[in-house]
Amino acid sequence: MNSHALDQFLFIALPYVSLFTFLLMTIHRYRQQTFSFSSLSSQFLENKQHFWTVVPFHYGILAVTVGHLIAFLIPRSILAWNSQPLRLYILEVSALACGLLTLIGLIGLMLRRGTTTRIRKVTSLNDWILFTMLLIQVASGIGIALFHPWGSSWFASNLSPYLWSIFKLSPDISYVTAMPHLVKLHIVLAFLTIGFFPFTRLVHLLVIPNPYLWRKTQVVRWYGHPQK
Repeated sequence: MNSHALDQFLFIALPYVSLFTFLLMTIHRYRQQTFSFSSLSSQFLENKQHFWTVVPFHYGILAVTVGHLIAFLIPRSILAWNSQPLRLYILEVSALACGLLTLIGLIGLMLRRGTTTRIRKVTSLNDWILFTMLLIQVASGIGIALFHPWGSSWFASNLSPYLWSIFKLSPDISYVTAMPHLVKLHIVLAFLTIGFFPFTRLVHLLVIPNPYLWRKTQVVRWYGHPQK
């Protein structure tokens, strides 16, 4: 397979296969296994390391994901923000810090699941595949930030138009074919993760109990016998 055919497979065929798999299998799993839409929390099995691994990972990956979405949805605003060097430096350093926070939390999660017997027993093969994919994805993202800087700008100018071309059903891979191999790896892993998403515990992100954000505060009373 020559490089052009490989690029067409990785950046045209793979995205559509991943997105189709995501939509089809997510709907199928929700209809057939509704109660499996859970994070399957292991906090009750081990709580000492839980906070120092889960919290950094969740805050880090949330910030990184939101940053990617903003660059995808409003690329011109990102380029306008980056027109001032100081603001560009702040954005790049902040993104790198969030990436490192995600990496630290993820490594902690993997060590926790590998070293705690009770958690290891409830960790499936899909969990380990997911953790491995995320580890490579986060590490490659940090590598891009270090060796191919100003990613927020070239994401907005190159990757955003490519992603929009995918959603418009007129894929244009000219935006990504000249990208460094590390960037291509990051893109391919992102689509693979999307395709693998419905088979993992990540599906709980789709059913986050948002009403908790605005419902009234509950009053809890304890009716135990008072100590004498």
